[in-house]
Amino acid sequence: MTTVAVYDAKPFDIEFLTKAAGPNQIQWRFYEFRLDAETASTAAGASVACVFVNDRVDEPCLKRLSDLGIRHVALRCAGFNNVDLVAAKKLGIAVTRVPAYSPHAVAEHAMALLLTLARKTHRAWLRVRELNFSLNGLVGFEIYGKTAGIIGTGKIGRVVAEILHGFGVKILAYDPYPNWEWAKKIEVTYTDLDKLLISSDIISLHVPLMPETMHLLNEKTLALLKPGAFIVN
Repeated sequence: MTTVAVYDAKPFDIEFLTKAAGPNQIQWRFYEFRLDAETASTAAGASVACVFVNDRVDEPCLKRLSDLGIRHVALRCAGFNNVDLVAAKKLGIAVTRVPAYSPHAVAEHAMALLLTLARKTHRAWLRVRELNFSLNGLVGFEIYGKTAGIIGTGKIGRVVAEILHGFGVKILAYDPYPNWEWAKKIEVTYTDLDKLLISSDIISLHVPLMPETMHLLNEKTLALLKPGAFIVN
């Protein structure tokens, strides 16, 4: 039986992992605290460490895990910037990740954030709780007819663009690897990043954290934005 030490475990992690297939093949050990070099000793007796985005799986942590017999670090996320992959390879530890979240779930959440900004539902909800029904300051804006810039047209970015297309939005996109066939289907226009930032009323970011995307929006690029532009990250 394989023993898996699960770090930064939330109630929903415990619920779904214990219901997963193969309960007779996996022994789960759940820890609410995060994994790092100091807490790595708790993986003793396990062969797999299961981690999330805030666990710090750097070289010192991986060395401790290796000494304890861990041969597999399984991430419950798509991003892997918190794992020292070079050190893991050197130590013979396999690293796996979630290949993709449901693109529709993430895209719909991004739209929920945009609609909250557009219609100020978060402020209205707080007022109503206090029996304040004033409309002052709650005038929003229509998404219809606006220009939206999608930065990153992977699985999630494409779904966001498709949803926005249904709102009657003009869609610009930036991606180093354009998907021309898809863009033609829903009238998406690929352009360079500067033009997208200058032209867009709404900007939605859907890129992985990499050296090339670190601080993609900075003092220089933010200065290109229209006054009052909205950013959904």
